[in-house]
Amino acid sequence: MNTLLNGITPLPHLGILRASGEEAAKFLQSQLTNDFVLLGATRARLAAFCSAQGRMQASFIGVKPAVDDVLLICSKDLLERTLKRLSMFVLRAKVKLSDATASFALFGLAGDAVRGLVGPDAISAAQVPWACQSVGDARLIHLHPAVDGTDRAPRALWLAPAGTPAPAAASLRHEDWLWGEVLSGVATVSAPTFEAFVPQMLNYESLDGINFKKGCYPGQEVVARSQFRGAIKRRAVLVHSPVPLGAGQDIFDAAEPEHACGVVAQAAAAPVNHQGKFQGGFDAIVVLQTAHANAGLQTADGAVLTHRPLPYALRDDI
Repeated sequence: MNTLLNGITPLPHLGILRASGEEAAKFLQSQLTNDFVLLGATRARLAAFCSAQGRMQASFIGVKPAVDDVLLICSKDLLERTLKRLSMFVLRAKVKLSDATASFALFGLAGDAVRGLVGPDAISAAQVPWACQSVGDARLIHLHPAVDGTDRAPRALWLAPAGTPAPAAASLRHEDWLWGEVLSGVATVSAPTFEAFVPQMLNYESLDGINFKKGCYPGQEVVARSQFRGAIKRRAVLVHSPVPLGAGQDIFDAAEPEHACGVVAQAAAAPVNHQGKFQGGFDAIVVLQTAHANAGLQTADGAVLTHRPLPYALRDDI
């Protein structure tokens, strides 16, 4: 039994943006980094919404519950701002955008809570990241697992119409779900990191968050140029800290403490004495200048950070 993370928790830090209408997928195709025209019922999409300069203004996990309906899960603190900006581009498109957060129940499932829904024999096949299953009236969206050494906890989002009873499972602390998000290595853009990164800085090309063959979208030229001209000089890495870290916080090379070489994209408290491995502290996804990839890292106050391995490989060829 894997005890890294187990259970179910509501996810109040996330919101849901809805695009409905016969041109919903076509509209999102013109605005986001991933392909939504080809999105079917059995897949989800990781995607970014960028400025004209290629800077991420939001990130989404998108699903298509019906032919003319797309749901985009994002950081709740950016939902209103993102809805307003996306609405500026609707023009004559046959699509309606709305905040649908209150219309749905959204839970995070980890470990045995995921296994209990798909069954032990199906977990390996089902838990391909971004696979999407129907479970009654709900959608089960499989995410990248939380990885701690040799321990891997499957994770999924459970999305259903408001009022649908949540699956029966042990309770998981919301703080531990946030820790699992960090251990997956997949960062979500939030208010403190608005326009801080181009998608490749968060490794989105290696996480199936960018489609380089689709049509244009805001920032597409910058994103493509960064990829194909070798201009990616920052990458997301994982670190452990003995002191609290927060999104937007600067990180420094211990040999050059006067200049920041990275910034925290997402951070969460690590459980105290978890399986005897941690004495608390924080784990974080840090966007780091590649020139400092092997450097000793520290906070502005001199707290020493420890490198952790990424739980997935970066792709050389896209």
